[in-house]
Amino acid sequence: MAGVSEYVLDPRGAREIDARLERAGLLDLTMEEAGRAVADAVMARHPVGPALLLAGGGANGGDALVAARHLLALGREVHVLAQPARHPLTRLNRRRLRTVGGEVRPLTPAALRRALAGAGVVVDGLLGTGFTPPLRSALATVVDVVNTAHDAGTPVVSIDLPSGLDACSAHPDGPSVTADQTVTLMGLKTALLFGEAAARSGEMILAPLRAPPGWVRGEALGTRPSDAQVGALLPRRSADAHKGTAGRIWILGGHPGTVGAAALAGLGALRAGAGLVTVHSEAEVPLVTPELMMRRHADWSSALPGLHGLGLPDAVALGMGLGPQARAVARTVLGWRVPTVLDADALHPELAGHGHDACIWTPHPGEAARLLGTPSGAVTRDPLAAARRLQELLGGVVVLKGGPSVVAFPDSSGGVTLSVARGGHPGMASGGMGDTLSGILAALLGQGLSAQDAAVAGVRLHARAGERAGAAHGYGLIATDVCAELGAAWLDLRGTLSPTLPPDGSPRRSRPQILQMVTSAPPDC
Repeated sequence: MAGVSEYVLDPRGAREIDARLERAGLLDLTMEEAGRAVADAVMARHPVGPALLLAGGGANGGDALVAARHLLALGREVHVLAQPARHPLTRLNRRRLRTVGGEVRPLTPAALRRALAGAGVVVDGLLGTGFTPPLRSALATVVDVVNTAHDAGTPVVSIDLPSGLDACSAHPDGPSVTADQTVTLMGLKTALLFGEAAARSGEMILAPLRAPPGWVRGEALGTRPSDAQVGALLPRRSADAHKGTAGRIWILGGHPGTVGAAALAGLGALRAGAGLVTVHSEAEVPLVTPELMMRRHADWSSALPGLHGLGLPDAVALGMGLGPQARAVARTVLGWRVPTVLDADALHPELAGHGHDACIWTPHPGEAARLLGTPSGAVTRDPLAAARRLQELLGGVVVLKGGPSVVAFPDSSGGVTLSVARGGHPGMASGGMGDTLSGILAALLGQGLSAQDAAVAGVRLHARAGERAGAAHGYGLIATDVCAELGAAWLDLRGTLSPTLPPDGSPRRSRPQILQMVTSAPPDC
Protein backbone atom coordinates (compact mmCIF):
# COMPACT_ATOMS: atom_id res chain seq x y z
CA MET A 1 0.00 0.00 0.00
CA ALA A 2 3.05 2.31 -0.17
CA GLY A 3 1.76 4.51 -2.95
CA VAL A 4 -2.00 4.10 -2.66
CA SER A 5 -4.56 5.91 -0.50
CA GLU A 6 -6.48 3.85 2.03
CA TYR A 7 -10.19 4.56 2.13
CA VAL A 8 -12.27 5.21 5.25
CA LEU A 9 -15.73 3.63 5.21
CA ASP A 10 -18.80 3.78 7.42
CA PRO A 11 -21.48 1.03 7.66
CA ARG A 12 -23.67 2.67 5.03
CA GLY A 13 -20.81 2.76 2.55
CA ALA A 14 -19.79 -0.83 3.34
CA ARG A 15 -23.38 -2.01 2.81
CA GLU A 16 -23.62 -0.21 -0.50
CA ILE A 17 -20.37 -1.76 -1.75
CA ASP A 18 -21.61 -5.22 -0.69
CA ALA A 19 -24.91 -4.63 -2.47
CA ARG A 20 -23.11 -3.60 -5.62
CA LEU A 21 -20.85 -6.65 -5.43
CA GLU A 22 -23.89 -8.86 -4.97
CA ARG A 23 -25.65 -7.37 -7.99
CA ALA A 24 -22.50 -8.07 -10.01
CA GLY A 25 -22.34 -11.67 -8.76
CA LEU A 26 -19.01 -10.97 -7.00
CA LEU A 27 -19.92 -11.04 -3.30
CA ASP A 28 -19.11 -14.72 -2.87
CA LEU A 29 -15.66 -14.17 -4.41
CA THR A 30 -15.09 -11.17 -2.15
CA MET A 31 -15.97 -13.18 0.95
CA GLU A 32 -13.54 -15.87 -0.20
CA GLU A 33 -10.81 -13.24 -0.55
CA ALA A 34 -11.62 -11.79 2.89
CA GLY A 35 -11.47 -15.18 4.58
CA ARG A 36 -8.16 -15.97 2.92
CA ALA A 37 -6.74 -12.64 4.13
CA VAL A 38 -7.82 -13.44 7.70
CA ALA A 39 -6.25 -16.91 7.53
CA ASP A 40 -3.01 -15.45 6.18
CA ALA A 41 -2.89 -12.89 9.02
CA VAL A 42 -3.45 -15.62 11.61
CA MET A 43 -0.72 -17.81 10.15
CA ALA A 44 1.72 -14.91 9.92
CA ARG A 45 1.27 -13.67 13.49
CA HIS A 46 0.07 -16.71 15.44
CA PRO A 47 1.37 -19.79 13.62
CA VAL A 48 1.31 -22.21 16.56
CA GLY A 49 -1.54 -24.02 18.30
CA PRO A 50 -5.18 -24.75 17.51
CA ALA A 51 -7.23 -21.91 16.00
CA LEU A 52 -10.64 -21.26 17.54
CA LEU A 53 -12.96 -19.34 15.21
CA LEU A 54 -16.17 -17.70 16.45
CA ALA A 55 -18.68 -17.15 13.66
CA GLY A 56 -21.72 -14.91 13.93
CA GLY A 57 -24.81 -15.34 11.83
CA GLY A 58 -24.11 -12.50 9.38
CA ALA A 59 -21.50 -11.83 6.73
CA ASN A 60 -18.78 -11.42 9.38
CA GLY A 61 -19.43 -15.02 10.39
CA GLY A 62 -19.18 -16.05 6.75
CA ASP A 63 -15.70 -14.52 6.59
CA ALA A 64 -14.75 -16.54 9.69
CA LEU A 65 -15.99 -19.78 8.13
CA VAL A 66 -13.97 -19.16 4.97
CA ALA A 67 -10.92 -18.41 7.13
CA ALA A 68 -11.47 -21.70 8.99
CA ARG A 69 -11.51 -23.62 5.69
CA HIS A 70 -8.25 -22.00 4.55
CA LEU A 71 -6.57 -22.66 7.90
CA LEU A 72 -7.70 -26.28 7.70
CA ALA A 73 -6.20 -26.52 4.20
CA LEU A 74 -2.92 -25.17 5.57
CA GLY A 75 -2.78 -28.02 8.07
CA ARG A 76 -3.89 -26.05 11.11
CA GLU A 77 -6.03 -27.62 13.82
CA VAL A 78 -9.30 -25.72 13.62
CA HIS A 79 -12.33 -25.48 15.92
CA VAL A 80 -15.42 -23.47 14.98
CA LEU A 81 -18.23 -22.28 17.25
CA ALA A 82 -21.04 -20.58 15.38
CA GLN A 83 -24.36 -18.86 15.88
CA PRO A 84 -27.27 -19.82 13.60
CA ALA A 85 -26.50 -18.55 10.08
CA ARG A 86 -28.70 -15.73 8.78
CA HIS A 87 -26.77 -14.64 5.68
CA PRO A 88 -27.08 -16.92 2.61
CA LEU A 89 -23.31 -16.91 2.04
CA THR A 90 -22.71 -17.77 5.67
CA ARG A 91 -24.93 -20.84 5.28
CA LEU A 92 -23.12 -21.72 2.04
CA ASN A 93 -19.67 -21.46 3.63
CA ARG A 94 -20.75 -23.53 6.60
CA ARG A 95 -21.65 -26.33 4.17
CA ARG A 96 -18.33 -25.88 2.32
CA LEU A 97 -16.38 -26.14 5.56
CA ARG A 98 -18.14 -29.37 6.49
CA THR A 99 -17.48 -30.75 3.00
CA VAL A 100 -13.72 -30.55 3.58
CA GLY A 101 -13.92 -32.11 7.03
CA GLY A 102 -14.44 -29.08 9.26
CA GLU A 103 -16.81 -29.32 12.20
CA VAL A 104 -19.12 -26.51 13.27
CA ARG A 105 -20.58 -26.58 16.79
CA PRO A 106 -23.11 -24.22 18.40
CA LEU A 107 -21.68 -21.22 20.19
CA THR A 108 -22.55 -21.16 23.89
CA PRO A 109 -20.60 -19.72 26.83
CA ALA A 110 -19.98 -23.23 28.18
CA ALA A 111 -18.75 -24.54 24.81
CA LEU A 112 -16.56 -21.46 24.45
CA ARG A 113 -14.90 -21.97 27.83
CA ARG A 114 -14.11 -25.59 26.99
CA ALA A 115 -12.71 -24.71 23.55
CA LEU A 116 -10.54 -21.90 24.92
CA ALA A 117 -8.65 -24.29 27.17
CA GLY A 118 -6.31 -25.40 24.37
CA ALA A 119 -6.63 -22.56 21.86
CA GLY A 120 -3.52 -20.97 20.41
CA VAL A 121 -5.49 -18.07 18.92
CA VAL A 122 -9.11 -16.89 18.86
CA VAL A 123 -10.58 -15.42 15.67
CA ASP A 124 -13.50 -13.09 16.44
CA GLY A 125 -16.02 -13.17 13.58
CA LEU A 126 -19.15 -12.48 15.63
CA LEU A 127 -20.18 -8.93 14.67
CA GLY A 128 -19.08 -6.52 11.96
CA THR A 129 -19.68 -2.95 10.86
CA GLY A 130 -23.46 -3.39 10.74
CA PHE A 131 -23.68 -3.75 14.53
CA THR A 132 -25.17 -0.96 16.65
CA PRO A 133 -24.68 -1.12 20.44
CA PRO A 134 -25.70 -2.32 22.94
CA LEU A 135 -24.79 -5.99 22.93
CA ARG A 136 -27.46 -8.53 23.75
CA SER A 137 -26.85 -10.19 27.11
CA ALA A 138 -25.92 -13.57 25.60
CA LEU A 139 -23.28 -12.03 23.33
CA ALA A 140 -22.05 -9.81 26.15
CA THR A 141 -21.30 -12.98 28.09
CA VAL A 142 -19.40 -14.43 25.13
CA VAL A 143 -17.38 -11.22 24.78
CA ASP A 144 -16.56 -11.30 28.49
CA VAL A 145 -15.32 -14.90 28.23
CA VAL A 146 -13.13 -14.00 25.22
CA ASN A 147 -11.66 -11.01 27.03
CA THR A 148 -10.92 -13.07 30.11
CA ALA A 149 -8.97 -15.49 27.92
CA HIS A 150 -7.22 -12.56 26.23
CA ASP A 151 -6.19 -11.14 29.59
CA ALA A 152 -4.75 -14.54 30.44
CA GLY A 153 -2.56 -14.50 27.33
CA THR A 154 -4.62 -16.01 24.49
CA PRO A 155 -4.18 -13.82 21.37
CA VAL A 156 -7.31 -12.55 19.62
CA VAL A 157 -7.71 -11.56 15.96
CA SER A 158 -10.92 -9.72 15.03
CA ILE A 159 -12.46 -9.65 11.57
CA ASP A 160 -13.23 -6.16 10.25
CA LEU A 161 -13.99 -4.74 13.73
CA PRO A 162 -13.80 -6.09 17.29
CA SER A 163 -17.27 -7.37 18.17
CA GLY A 164 -19.22 -4.86 20.24
CA LEU A 165 -17.67 -1.70 18.78
CA ASP A 166 -19.70 0.84 16.82
CA ALA A 167 -17.81 1.34 13.54
CA CYS A 168 -18.62 5.06 13.56
CA SER A 169 -17.50 5.92 17.08
CA ALA A 170 -14.13 6.36 18.75
CA HIS A 171 -15.84 5.93 22.14
CA PRO A 172 -16.91 2.34 22.94
CA ASP A 173 -20.51 2.18 24.13
CA GLY A 174 -20.31 -0.83 26.40
CA PRO A 175 -18.32 -4.06 26.30
CA SER A 176 -16.44 -5.21 23.23
CA VAL A 177 -13.76 -7.70 22.29
CA THR A 178 -10.21 -6.50 22.91
CA ALA A 179 -8.10 -7.67 19.97
CA ASP A 180 -4.38 -8.02 19.35
CA GLN A 181 -4.98 -7.53 15.63
CA THR A 182 -7.97 -6.48 13.55
CA VAL A 183 -8.08 -7.49 9.89
CA THR A 184 -10.23 -4.74 8.44
CA LEU A 185 -11.86 -5.43 5.10
CA MET A 186 -12.11 -3.10 2.09
CA GLY A 187 -11.35 0.06 4.06
CA LEU A 188 -10.58 1.67 7.41
CA LYS A 189 -13.27 2.50 9.97
CA THR A 190 -13.54 5.38 12.43
CA ALA A 191 -13.39 3.00 15.39
CA LEU A 192 -10.06 1.60 14.18
CA LEU A 193 -8.44 5.02 13.86
CA PHE A 194 -9.34 7.04 16.94
CA GLY A 195 -9.55 6.91 20.70
CA GLU A 196 -10.29 4.02 23.02
CA ALA A 197 -11.98 2.08 20.22
CA ALA A 198 -8.69 2.04 18.30
CA ALA A 199 -6.86 0.92 21.43
CA ARG A 200 -9.22 -2.06 21.72
CA SER A 201 -8.62 -2.94 18.07
CA GLY A 202 -4.89 -3.61 18.41
CA GLU A 203 -2.74 -3.72 15.29
CA MET A 204 -4.74 -2.79 12.21
CA ILE A 205 -4.21 -5.00 9.13
CA LEU A 206 -5.91 -3.70 6.00
CA ALA A 207 -7.20 -6.31 3.55
CA PRO A 208 -8.21 -4.03 0.68
CA LEU A 209 -10.13 -6.71 -1.31
CA ARG A 210 -9.95 -6.01 -4.99
CA ALA A 211 -13.31 -4.44 -5.69
CA PRO A 212 -13.26 -1.84 -8.48
CA PRO A 213 -11.57 1.21 -6.87
CA GLY A 214 -14.25 3.56 -8.14
CA TRP A 215 -16.88 1.64 -6.18
CA VAL A 216 -14.95 2.03 -2.93
CA ARG A 217 -13.92 5.62 -3.61
CA GLY A 218 -17.51 6.53 -4.35
CA GLU A 219 -18.68 5.38 -0.91
CA ALA A 220 -15.73 6.47 1.23
CA LEU A 221 -15.89 9.14 3.94
CA GLY A 222 -12.28 10.07 3.24
CA THR A 223 -8.81 8.66 2.71
CA ARG A 224 -5.54 8.08 4.51
CA PRO A 225 -2.74 8.96 2.05
CA SER A 226 0.42 6.91 1.92
CA ASP A 227 3.82 8.28 2.85
CA ALA A 228 4.81 8.10 -0.82
CA GLN A 229 1.92 10.39 -1.72
CA VAL A 230 2.77 12.79 1.09
CA GLY A 231 6.42 12.82 0.08
CA ALA A 232 5.48 13.72 -3.46
CA LEU A 233 3.67 16.82 -2.14
CA LEU A 234 6.69 18.22 -0.34
CA PRO A 235 8.36 21.14 -2.14
CA ARG A 236 11.61 20.85 -4.06
CA ARG A 237 14.07 23.65 -4.59
CA SER A 238 15.94 24.58 -7.71
CA ALA A 239 19.70 24.40 -7.52
CA ASP A 240 19.92 28.21 -7.63
CA ALA A 241 17.46 28.79 -4.75
CA HIS A 242 18.28 31.39 -2.08
CA LYS A 243 16.68 32.57 1.14
CA GLY A 244 14.46 35.04 -0.67
CA THR A 245 12.91 32.32 -2.83
CA ALA A 246 12.49 29.73 -0.04
CA GLY A 247 9.61 31.54 1.63
CA ARG A 248 9.37 34.66 3.80
CA ILE A 249 7.29 33.82 6.87
CA TRP A 250 5.80 36.05 9.57
CA ILE A 251 4.83 34.63 12.95
CA LEU A 252 2.33 36.86 14.76
CA GLY A 253 2.11 35.77 18.37
CA GLY A 254 3.52 35.97 21.84
CA HIS A 255 1.96 37.83 24.75
CA PRO A 256 3.43 38.29 28.22
CA GLY A 257 3.41 34.80 29.73
CA THR A 258 3.02 32.92 26.43
CA VAL A 259 6.08 33.98 24.45
CA GLY A 260 7.37 30.43 23.96
CA ALA A 261 4.50 29.59 21.60
CA ALA A 262 5.59 32.11 18.97
CA ALA A 263 9.23 31.07 19.31
CA LEU A 264 8.35 27.40 18.73
CA ALA A 265 6.27 28.29 15.68
CA GLY A 266 9.24 30.21 14.28
CA LEU A 267 11.59 27.29 14.94
CA GLY A 268 9.16 24.88 13.27
CA ALA A 269 9.01 27.14 10.21
CA LEU A 270 12.80 27.28 9.92
CA ARG A 271 13.19 23.53 10.29
CA ALA A 272 10.51 22.98 7.64
CA GLY A 273 12.57 24.90 5.10
CA ALA A 274 11.43 28.52 5.29
CA GLY A 275 14.07 30.92 4.00
CA LEU A 276 13.37 33.89 6.29
CA VAL A 277 11.26 33.82 9.46
CA THR A 278 10.34 36.86 11.53
CA VAL A 279 8.46 36.70 14.82
CA HIS A 280 6.28 39.75 15.47
CA SER A 281 5.15 40.03 19.08
CA GLU A 282 3.95 42.38 21.79
CA ALA A 283 6.37 40.76 24.24
CA GLU A 284 10.06 39.96 24.33
CA VAL A 285 10.31 36.53 22.68
CA PRO A 286 13.21 34.25 23.65
CA LEU A 287 15.78 33.76 20.91
CA VAL A 288 15.62 29.98 20.54
CA THR A 289 17.99 30.12 17.55
CA PRO A 290 19.95 33.04 16.08
CA GLU A 291 18.48 32.46 12.61
CA LEU A 292 15.08 33.63 13.89
CA MET A 293 14.42 37.37 13.45
CA MET A 294 12.43 39.28 16.09
CA ARG A 295 10.32 42.43 15.99
CA ARG A 296 8.47 43.76 19.01
CA HIS A 297 5.34 45.92 18.72
CA ALA A 298 3.75 47.99 21.44
CA ASP A 299 0.23 47.65 20.06
CA TRP A 300 -1.21 45.55 17.24
CA SER A 301 -3.77 48.10 16.12
CA SER A 302 -0.99 50.49 15.12
CA ALA A 303 1.50 47.82 14.10
CA LEU A 304 -0.60 46.03 11.45
CA PRO A 305 -0.96 48.96 9.01
CA GLY A 306 2.77 49.49 9.20
CA LEU A 307 3.49 45.83 8.58
CA HIS A 308 1.16 45.83 5.60
CA GLY A 309 3.09 48.75 4.18
CA LEU A 310 6.37 46.82 4.36
CA GLY A 311 5.21 44.39 1.69
CA LEU A 312 3.43 41.19 2.61
CA PRO A 313 5.25 37.92 3.28
CA ASP A 314 4.73 34.64 1.47
CA ALA A 315 2.81 33.21 4.45
CA VAL A 316 1.68 34.15 7.97
CA ALA A 317 1.04 32.07 11.08
CA LEU A 318 -0.85 33.79 13.86
CA GLY A 319 -2.54 33.14 17.17
CA MET A 320 0.17 31.25 19.09
CA GLY A 321 0.11 33.00 22.46
CA LEU A 322 -1.20 36.14 20.74
CA GLY A 323 -3.51 37.12 23.57
CA PRO A 324 -6.71 39.20 23.75
CA GLN A 325 -6.18 41.08 20.47
CA ALA A 326 -6.03 37.85 18.45
CA ARG A 327 -9.53 38.10 17.03
CA ALA A 328 -8.98 41.61 15.63
CA VAL A 329 -5.53 40.69 14.32
CA ALA A 330 -6.89 37.58 12.62
CA ARG A 331 -9.69 39.50 10.95
CA THR A 332 -7.22 42.02 9.55
CA VAL A 333 -4.71 39.42 8.37
CA LEU A 334 -7.42 37.34 6.69
CA GLY A 335 -8.27 40.47 4.74
CA TRP A 336 -4.74 40.53 3.34
CA ARG A 337 -5.58 37.29 1.46
CA VAL A 338 -2.09 35.88 1.90
CA PRO A 339 -1.56 32.21 2.82
CA THR A 340 -2.35 32.10 6.55
CA VAL A 341 -2.31 29.58 9.41
CA LEU A 342 -4.64 30.34 12.33
CA ASP A 343 -4.09 28.65 15.68
CA ALA A 344 -4.83 28.95 19.39
CA ASP A 345 -6.00 32.47 20.29
CA ALA A 346 -6.97 33.19 16.66
CA LEU A 347 -9.62 30.44 16.63
CA HIS A 348 -12.83 32.40 17.29
CA PRO A 349 -16.42 31.51 16.34
CA GLU A 350 -16.83 35.16 15.27
CA LEU A 351 -14.44 34.48 12.38
CA ALA A 352 -16.75 31.84 10.87
CA GLY A 353 -17.01 32.26 7.12
CA HIS A 354 -13.97 34.53 6.90
CA GLY A 355 -11.68 31.74 5.73
CA HIS A 356 -10.32 31.80 2.19
CA ASP A 357 -8.73 29.27 -0.12
CA ALA A 358 -5.22 29.91 1.20
CA CYS A 359 -5.88 29.68 4.95
CA ILE A 360 -5.55 26.77 7.38
CA TRP A 361 -7.35 26.60 10.75
CA THR A 362 -5.72 24.28 13.32
CA PRO A 363 -8.00 23.59 16.34
CA HIS A 364 -7.44 20.84 18.86
CA PRO A 365 -10.61 19.04 20.09
CA GLY A 366 -11.27 21.54 22.89
CA GLU A 367 -11.00 24.49 20.51
CA ALA A 368 -13.08 22.63 17.94
CA ALA A 369 -15.83 22.10 20.51
CA ARG A 370 -15.84 25.81 21.33
CA LEU A 371 -16.03 26.73 17.65
CA LEU A 372 -18.90 24.30 17.03
CA GLY A 373 -20.73 24.97 20.28
CA THR A 374 -20.70 21.28 21.23
CA PRO A 375 -19.16 19.25 24.08
CA SER A 376 -15.60 18.13 23.39
CA GLY A 377 -16.79 14.52 23.68
CA ALA A 378 -18.86 14.99 20.54
CA VAL A 379 -15.71 16.02 18.67
CA THR A 380 -13.59 13.12 19.87
CA ARG A 381 -16.40 10.59 19.34
CA ASP A 382 -16.51 11.29 15.59
CA PRO A 383 -13.55 13.45 14.48
CA LEU A 384 -14.43 13.00 10.81
CA ALA A 385 -17.87 14.55 11.21
CA ALA A 386 -16.43 17.30 13.41
CA ALA A 387 -13.73 18.20 10.86
CA ARG A 388 -16.35 18.37 8.11
CA ARG A 389 -18.57 20.67 10.16
CA LEU A 390 -15.62 22.91 11.01
CA GLN A 391 -14.68 23.35 7.37
CA GLU A 392 -18.26 24.19 6.47
CA LEU A 393 -18.35 26.72 9.32
CA LEU A 394 -14.99 28.41 8.86
CA GLY A 395 -14.10 28.06 5.17
CA GLY A 396 -10.61 27.36 3.89
CA VAL A 397 -8.81 24.24 5.13
CA VAL A 398 -9.19 22.76 8.62
CA VAL A 399 -6.69 20.60 10.49
CA LEU A 400 -8.47 19.00 13.45
CA LYS A 401 -5.47 18.06 15.56
CA GLY A 402 -5.39 14.74 17.37
CA GLY A 403 -4.06 11.23 17.28
CA PRO A 404 -4.45 11.10 14.31
CA SER A 405 -5.25 14.51 12.84
CA VAL A 406 -7.96 15.03 10.22
CA VAL A 407 -7.65 17.48 7.33
CA ALA A 408 -10.86 18.84 5.77
CA PHE A 409 -10.93 21.00 2.66
CA PRO A 410 -13.50 22.09 0.09
CA ASP A 411 -14.02 20.43 -3.25
CA SER A 412 -14.95 22.04 -6.51
CA SER A 413 -18.36 20.32 -6.39
CA GLY A 414 -19.24 22.05 -3.13
CA GLY A 415 -18.54 19.10 -0.85
CA VAL A 416 -15.89 18.51 1.79
CA THR A 417 -12.91 16.21 1.33
CA LEU A 418 -11.40 14.46 4.36
CA SER A 419 -7.86 13.14 4.76
CA VAL A 420 -6.74 11.23 7.86
CA ALA A 421 -3.08 11.51 8.82
CA ARG A 422 -1.09 8.46 9.80
CA GLY A 423 1.49 7.96 12.50
CA GLY A 424 2.64 10.13 15.36
CA HIS A 425 3.77 9.28 18.90
CA PRO A 426 1.96 9.45 22.26
CA GLY A 427 4.86 11.50 23.63
CA MET A 428 3.68 14.38 21.43
CA ALA A 429 0.94 15.06 24.01
CA SER A 430 2.87 18.00 25.46
CA GLY A 431 2.79 21.78 25.24
CA GLY A 432 4.12 23.49 22.14
CA MET A 433 3.51 20.68 19.64
CA GLY A 434 0.65 22.57 18.00
CA ASP A 435 2.72 25.75 17.81
CA THR A 436 5.44 23.82 16.02
CA LEU A 437 2.87 22.43 13.58
CA SER A 438 1.64 25.95 12.80
CA GLY A 439 5.16 26.98 11.86
CA ILE A 440 5.58 23.88 9.67
CA LEU A 441 2.33 24.62 7.84
CA ALA A 442 3.29 28.26 7.29
CA ALA A 443 6.68 27.19 5.90
CA LEU A 444 5.04 24.84 3.40
CA LEU A 445 2.58 27.54 2.35
CA GLY A 446 5.45 29.99 1.95
CA GLN A 447 7.26 27.51 -0.32
CA GLY A 448 4.33 27.47 -2.70
CA LEU A 449 2.10 24.59 -1.62
CA SER A 450 -1.65 25.04 -1.74
CA ALA A 451 -3.42 25.10 1.61
CA GLN A 452 -4.75 21.58 1.19
CA ASP A 453 -1.39 20.13 0.12
CA ALA A 454 0.41 22.00 2.92
CA ALA A 455 -2.07 20.65 5.48
CA VAL A 456 -1.90 17.04 4.27
CA ALA A 457 1.90 17.09 4.01
CA GLY A 458 2.47 19.14 7.14
CA VAL A 459 0.54 16.96 9.58
CA ARG A 460 2.35 13.84 8.38
CA LEU A 461 5.75 15.54 8.42
CA HIS A 462 5.07 16.66 12.00
CA ALA A 463 3.91 13.17 12.99
CA ARG A 464 6.92 11.49 11.38
CA ALA A 465 9.27 13.84 13.22
CA GLY A 466 7.45 12.89 16.42
CA GLU A 467 7.97 9.21 15.67
CA ARG A 468 11.68 9.82 15.22
CA ALA A 469 11.88 11.88 18.41
CA GLY A 470 10.03 9.14 20.28
CA ALA A 471 12.51 6.55 19.06
CA ALA A 472 15.40 8.74 20.17
CA HIS A 473 14.10 9.85 23.56
CA GLY A 474 11.53 7.24 24.52
CA TYR A 475 9.55 9.46 26.87
CA GLY A 476 9.15 13.07 27.90
CA LEU A 477 9.18 14.52 24.38
CA ILE A 478 9.18 18.28 24.01
CA ALA A 479 8.43 20.34 20.93
CA THR A 480 12.07 21.21 20.27
CA ASP A 481 12.83 17.46 20.07
CA VAL A 482 10.32 17.22 17.23
CA CYS A 483 11.72 20.31 15.50
CA ALA A 484 15.16 18.73 15.54
CA GLU A 485 13.86 15.68 13.66
CA LEU A 486 12.04 17.53 10.88
CA GLY A 487 14.92 17.33 8.39
CA ALA A 488 15.31 13.57 8.80
CA ALA A 489 11.54 13.12 8.67
CA TRP A 490 11.48 15.06 5.40
CA LEU A 491 14.01 12.64 3.92
CA ASP A 492 11.99 9.66 5.20
CA LEU A 493 8.91 10.86 3.36
CA ARG A 494 10.72 11.88 0.20
CA GLY A 495 12.46 8.51 -0.01
CA THR A 496 15.04 8.37 -2.81
CA LEU A 497 13.59 11.29 -4.78
CA SER A 498 16.03 14.13 -5.39
CA PRO A 499 15.38 17.16 -3.13
CA THR A 500 16.23 19.64 -5.87
CA LEU A 501 15.16 20.65 -9.35
CA PRO A 502 17.57 21.53 -12.14
CA PRO A 503 18.47 25.24 -12.36
CA ASP A 504 15.80 25.92 -14.99
CA GLY A 505 13.14 24.78 -12.52
CA SER A 506 11.69 22.14 -14.81
CA PRO A 507 9.96 19.42 -12.77
CA ARG A 508 11.17 15.84 -12.72
CA ARG A 509 7.96 14.54 -11.23
CA SER A 510 4.26 15.10 -11.39
CA ARG A 511 2.27 15.65 -8.21
CA PRO A 512 -0.16 12.76 -7.82
CA GLN A 513 -3.65 13.61 -6.72
CA ILE A 514 -4.52 12.06 -3.38
CA LEU A 515 -7.62 9.95 -3.92
CA GLN A 516 -10.47 11.52 -2.03
CA MET A 517 -14.16 11.11 -1.34
CA VAL A 518 -16.35 14.18 -1.48
CA THR A 519 -19.34 14.45 0.80
CA SER A 520 -21.63 17.38 1.41
CA ALA A 521 -23.43 16.14 4.52
CA PRO A 522 -22.31 14.36 7.70
CA PRO A 523 -22.68 10.57 7.76
CA ASP A 524 -25.60 8.85 9.40
CA CYS A 525 -23.42 7.66 12.26
